[in-house]
Parts: sequence; structure tokens; C-alpha cells
Amino acid sequence: MKAIICPAYGAPEVLRITEIDKPQPKDNEVLVKIMATAVNSGDVRVRGLAVGGFLRIVMRFVLGFTRPRKPVLGNVLSGVVEAVGKNVQAFQIGDAVFASTGFKFGAYADYITLPENSSIAHKPANASFEEAAAILFGGTTALYFLQKAGIASRPRQQVLVYGATGSVGTAALQIVKHYKAIVTAVCSEQGVALAKALGSDEIIVYSQQDFTQSGKTFDIVFDAVGKTTKSACKKILEKGGKYVTVGGLDVAKETREQLLQLKELFEKGAFKACIEQTYPFTEMVAAHRHVDTGKKKGNVVVQVN
Repeated sequence: MKAIICPAYGAPEVLRITEIDKPQPKDNEVLVKIMATAVNSGDVRVRGLAVGGFLRIVMRFVLGFTRPRKPVLGNVLSGVVEAVGKNVQAFQIGDAVFASTGFKFGAYADYITLPENSSIAHKPANASFEEAAAILFGGTTALYFLQKAGIASRPRQQVLVYGATGSVGTAALQIVKHYKAIVTAVCSEQGVALAKALGSDEIIVYSQQDFTQSGKTFDIVFDAVGKTTKSACKKILEKGGKYVTVGGLDVAKETREQLLQLKELFEKGAFKACIEQTYPFTEMVAAHRHVDTGKKKGNVVVQVN
């Protein structure tokens, strides 16, 4: 089967397409023919080992010292179940599914095997394969950090989302509105229209105004791109307010429950996929270059089959 491997850390050009053996499902696994995946900030950080300081050492321990231990990257996918192990009960051949693989990766390929009890679920009935792949990374990451911050504890909370128009940010805006909170988006001038379309109550363009000098205070400050610090945001937090960031040591944990929540939200129209561009599988290098710019809006999707 076709797969795109990352044989060394580096620029997008290290990625190459190759043939590897098609996996066979174990008794508790499903074999999924992958229809779509997405390239996100996590993918490019792994490919380029693009973290600094102590985190770089930690990442080498986790991912591999000189090259990725798991060369087939990609941590989100949507596809069709092609075979099931004899003990699998939740899925049948032909089921349309979406899944997050976390640090197991493996989504840049024609096929993948996944345990039945992993972060896999039937995809939203009204979502295309591209949409289903697009909502996973940002959706699960935003859910993890916002729930950790107590977004569901009460309505009408004041929430600031920094980096509001990337994969995680666009998901966060929608989740915050679902929980009936009041959201301030911090984004570039080019992202204003998207932030408005996703329901932002107030928008701060970071090149025009320092968001910490707005005069407002917040119950939750969520840095969706990992570029702020708690100390810088402390003065805009309400007493007892929470600061959460994707840029710390805490890594979002994907669960089936998160997938089921995203599925429910998507099916009732409370969550949508924000896709900026779609690439064919053979143009994975171009997709990574696009994400490497740090200026994408929403998600970059790759059609696999």
C-alpha cells in the first residue's frame, strides 16, 4: 500500500511516498481504508522537531532521537472499515468512521489498523470524509483544554481565545459558543471575517491592539497556538480564572467520548469544518509547506483515496 514516511527530522521535503505492507487486523482491531487525513501544527512540529529548549529533549525521548520512531506520521483520519477482527462488535465492514491516533500516528497511508476501543467512532452522518478528518485535531484539542478550564461549569463565562483562526482556534470558538459563553477572539486582520462567521462576540486584531490592554477580564484565557504566557495573561484573568495553553507540557488526550461529542455537535449544526485548502495525497509536501507558514486559516486536508 502507499504511505508517506518521514525518515528524518527536517523540512517538508524529507517526506516521501513509498510502498509498505498492508496491515492485517488483530482479533480486537478494525482495518480502515483511509479516505482523508489532515495536516496540523502537531504534524509539522513532529516532522521538523520544531520545539525548543527542554521540550526538544522530551520530544526526542517520545518520538525518537535521530528520526521518528514511527515514520508514517498523521494523527487524524476518516475512512471506511474494510475488515474486522473476530472479537470486534462495535463496527462492521462498510462503516464510515473517523479516528484520532495520537502519538501512534499512521494516518499518512492507504490503510491503518486500530483497536476497537481506541479513539475511533462512526463519522458524522452529514459530514464528508474531508470534513470528518478536518474537525478531529482542533476539535479534540479544544475540547480537552476548554473542559479542563471548566467551560461547562456555568454559562455566560467570558472567554478569550488567542490564535482564534487556526485549527484549534476555530474549533474553540464554536465550542465556547455551544456552552453559551461570551467569546473574544484574538487573530490577524486576515482572520477577522472567519472569526466573525464563527460567532465571536468581540475581535481583537493582535497587530493593532495588545489584547492584555483591552480593559476586559476573563474567566478563561485559552492560547490555541502556544505563543503567550500565563504571567502575561494574569492581569486579564478574573479571580479564580483559568489560563490554558497548547504550548505547555500538558498534551491534549484524545478520547472516543470527545469524538462522539464532536459527532453530535456536527450532526445538529453546532460545529462545522473550517477547511482552507485540500491537497491530493501526492502533494503532502506542499500541504506541509502550507502549514509551516503558520498563517493557515482553519484546516488543511489531504485526500488519500
